[in-house]
Amino acid sequence: MDRDQLADFLRTRREALQPEDVGLPRGARRRTGGLRREEVASLAGMSADYYGRIEQQRGPAPSEQMLAALARALHLGLEERDHLFRLGGHPVPQRALRDDHINPGVMRILDRLDDTAAMVISRWGETLVQTPMAVALVGDETRFTGLARSAWYRWFTVPECRRTYPEEHHPRHARILTAQLRRAYAAAPDSRAGEIVEALLAVSPEFAAIWADHEVGLTHTDRKTLLHPQLGEIELYCQNLLDPDQMQTLLVFTAVPGSASHEKLQLLAAVNA
Repeated sequence: MDRDQLADFLRTRREALQPEDVGLPRGARRRTGGLRREEVASLAGMSADYYGRIEQQRGPAPSEQMLAALARALHLGLEERDHLFRLGGHPVPQRALRDDHINPGVMRILDRLDDTAAMVISRWGETLVQTPMAVALVGDETRFTGLARSAWYRWFTVPECRRTYPEEHHPRHARILTAQLRRAYAAAPDSRAGEIVEALLAVSPEFAAIWADHEVGLTHTDRKTLLHPQLGEIELYCQNLLDPDQMQTLLVFTAVPGSASHEKLQLLAAVNA
């Protein structure tokens, strides 16, 4: 770990960003350009004291997870992210296997959707980041660890995750998720998809039965019906923006203007704010 260079690199990248670049308000009392330390810490999901010690060349060496979070918070490109890992004393992530880095351009789009439900999904069905509105709509999907990070795995192993959809939609949703997993597995059987398949076959008879049907090509429609614990059914349209470099998808949920579901989203946004 190169404490001096790590601190200097983080400071220069922090000072190069403006609040608007990461979806934060500038505020009337801001006297200098760049982000504050506490703002970077909040964006990375760590304490301001922890981040401050890194910039002050104190404290323990940050973990790979912390460095990945800082790379996302500072909107680093892949070369910058790799440099950050080297300075932190960790091996450079293998780009073909690591999927938690989000393209800075996609992050800039996400930061401007503060009043919209949107999230970034990895190639393995893992929610990497959500807007506050998305958390208010479907819950915090980034809190899971291990194989449960994948929506494919959670559907068959975490009953509470099915509450987001009407019960009559569950059978088709299960088949669609299984078809998505099969496609990922066919492309890379020795990848995370293979681990998920092996684990689900061992614990879920429902998954095993659907998997044995070898269904392919099933996809979600643009229109979705979601269940919110306070607002009830919400009819939404889901637009997908694919980042081919990272094989990640930006999902954006919208409602027809003037509809009851649109009013519910506006109410959700007001409560969330």
